[in-house]
This record gives sequence, structure tokens and C-alpha cells, in this order.
Amino acid sequence: MASNPPPFAAFEWMIAWRYLRARRAEGGVSVMTWISLIGITLAVFALIATLAVRSGFRSEFVGTILGANAHATILSVGEVDPLGNLNRTIPEYGEMAERLRAVPGVTHVAPVISGGMVLVSSQTQNWGVEVIGIAQPDLADMPGIAAAEQSAGDLSRLGEGIAIGSGVARRIGVRVGDRLRITSPNGVQTPMGRSPRVNAYEVVYIFTAGRYDIDSTRAYLSFDEAQSFFNREGVADEIQVMVEDPEHVENVALPLLQAAGDRAVIWTWRDISGGFLRALEVEDNVMFIILSILVLIAAMNIVSGLIMLVKNKGRDIGILRTIGLSEGSVLRVFFICGSFTGLIGTGMGVILGCLFAIYIDPIFSFVNFAMGGGVWDPSIRGIYALPAELHLADVLKAVALSLGLSFLVTIFPARRAARMNPVEALRYE
Repeated sequence: MASNPPPFAAFEWMIAWRYLRARRAEGGVSVMTWISLIGITLAVFALIATLAVRSGFRSEFVGTILGANAHATILSVGEVDPLGNLNRTIPEYGEMAERLRAVPGVTHVAPVISGGMVLVSSQTQNWGVEVIGIAQPDLADMPGIAAAEQSAGDLSRLGEGIAIGSGVARRIGVRVGDRLRITSPNGVQTPMGRSPRVNAYEVVYIFTAGRYDIDSTRAYLSFDEAQSFFNREGVADEIQVMVEDPEHVENVALPLLQAAGDRAVIWTWRDISGGFLRALEVEDNVMFIILSILVLIAAMNIVSGLIMLVKNKGRDIGILRTIGLSEGSVLRVFFICGSFTGLIGTGMGVILGCLFAIYIDPIFSFVNFAMGGGVWDPSIRGIYALPAELHLADVLKAVALSLGLSFLVTIFPARRAARMNPVEALRYE
């Protein structure tokens, strides 16, 4: 007795391939196949492109935060002086910094002066900036500033002048070597009240950190000069801490707080930007669901094409069943027809999506040129260009979703073909 053929035998693939190449008289089947193929290709392309942009946007956002800001900031709860003013400076900042450096996982500790918003002026323009006082070696350890995307000047000369963001430089029209004037409302106390303090500094360094809000509002003075200018002699406003694993900075938050002392509080970068990141995650999940629905709609076209194919091939199915083809073989033939469309469409969508993520810069430049510029506003987006970062996990997620839905929806019309009664199929032939 002849043994049953194994599943997905060569003749099943041959029959399926024959059905996929519809003749001109069966053009409707061919059209539906092409519609299904194009639909799945575009849906997978859109899904991969969205996941890549999402990953790139988060990576760019977090990278610029961590590159130009502290991972954690130690502050003092403060004390009320006899005049009723709250003093939150840290007089023992040197000893506190040493204790923080001893915490496992800490890579860098820097006392800083937070001068707040001041007015910077050139000969023709004025602009409000946030001035931070920090020692030059400490600022050199900030990759977003010292190793900025674009920079001009010499950061090692910070003690001789001021470092400003490129957005500040454009606003007030200065370059390296020019002088600008800083006006702080918290100046010298006089019998007539507090008078503004004004000083002029040479621009020694201009940086582009990659974040619009940083580049357009940030300036740095040396720590000693900031102490003198902002009346902080002998104290620091806060202590900035860098850690080995900033993505899990919460793991070292308690040890840092214990090392800082009883009157200290801690703010991590997640406390400051966590709301935006959580909103971004919610948006990502919603977009993934919406695009998954698009993939499902595209996969449903396979059902329409297979139903038409089964209807057109009713006579063939009856003959195949009559000569001994089993229900399982018929089911696999039509399953191959549907899943092959999903497989090819998914592959083409993956190629297009990966190419989009890889060449997003020239694509974005072309779109910006075609639209006459101004497509991307960094003052709203926070970053200067549309980023994309391709991850294998995102690609595999899109492939698994597309193939899973394609295989799933193919089963139902394939089962209908397999269960077709050969006698009924041949009755009117």
C-alpha cells in the first residue's frame, strides 16, 4: 500500500504555484492577489517606519538629555534666615561631593551654581538665558557640551569667558571672540534695594547640543566666576551626579540620598522628563495598535482573493478530490496560495521600511526641499531633524504580526476549499 505523502509535498507547491499564476480569463483573481500584495507591503512598510522613527525619537531625546544634563541632582531642603528668606545653598559642597563619589555606580560628581535666567546682550540684541556655573573639567565631562555635534572655540578657556549655545549666539548675533554683557537682577544689596549686577565676558566656546531648548537658552560660566557674579561665595546651589546606568538611575537614588545627608533631596532626569517619556510610550502603543489594524485590513484582502480563487477553481477541486487528493492536501494548497502572498508582501515591506530608516536623512531633505522648507520646526519638536533608529526587535515584531495575521486569515477560505463536496463541485460541469 502506498504511504500518504508528507505535508507540503512538492505536488502541493506545484498546484499552488499554478493557481497563483492566473490566466487572463481569471484576471479578477490576479488583481486581488496584487491588491493583497501591495496592501501588505505598504502596511508593513508603515509599521516598520513608524517603529524606527519612534525608537530614533526616544533615543535622540534621551541622548540629548543625558548628554547635556545631570543624571541626578542633589539639592538642599534649605534653611530660613533671620530675615525670613529661604536659603537652599550647600555650604559643605566639597564634603558632600566626596561622599557622593564613593557611592557605587557613580561616575562623576560636580558642584554647580544655578544662576537662573539672566539677560545677555550684544551690541544690537538681547536674549534671556539660563546661566550655570561649573568647573571647566566638570563641563568637559559632559559629552553633549564638550563633544557637541557642532562647536567652535576652546572649552579649556572657560575660566576666561563664557560658553553659550548656538541658538543663543544666533539670537544675539555673536561669534567666538566677541563680548557679551550679562545682567542679573540679583545684584548688590544697597540701601535703596538690590541693584542689578552687570558684567561683560568674552565668548570662548559655542556648542550645539542637539536640543533646541538647550542650545537657545543655556550658557556656562566657570564655577569661581559664577560664585562671584551671583553672590554665592563659598557655597554651591546643587550637586550634579552622573551614573553608569542612567536608564536605571532610580537604582542609585536611595544610596545617593543617604550619602548626601538628612537635609538633601534628589531629582533624577526621569523625574524631570518622565511625564514626556510616559506620554511618548502611550502614543507609541496607540500608533502600534492603529498600524496593526492596517496590517489586518491588508491581510483581509487575502481572504477576498482566496474566496474568488476557490470559487473559480471549484471544478479543479472536485477533480483533485476525485482522483484521491485528501482534504488536508487541498487545504495546504490554498494555504500556500494565501500565505505566499503574505510572505512576499511582508518581505517587500521589510525592505522598504529598512531602506526608509537607513536613508531617512536624504528622504527628509528631499521632502523639506519639495515643500519649500520649514517642514520641521525645532522650536516645537525640540530636536533639529526627524530621527530613525532601526532595531532588530522592531523588525521582527512587524514581521511576526504580518505573517501571523496572513497565515491566520488564510486558514478559513482554505478550509472551505478542503471541505467542498466533489460531487457538488462537478454536478454542473
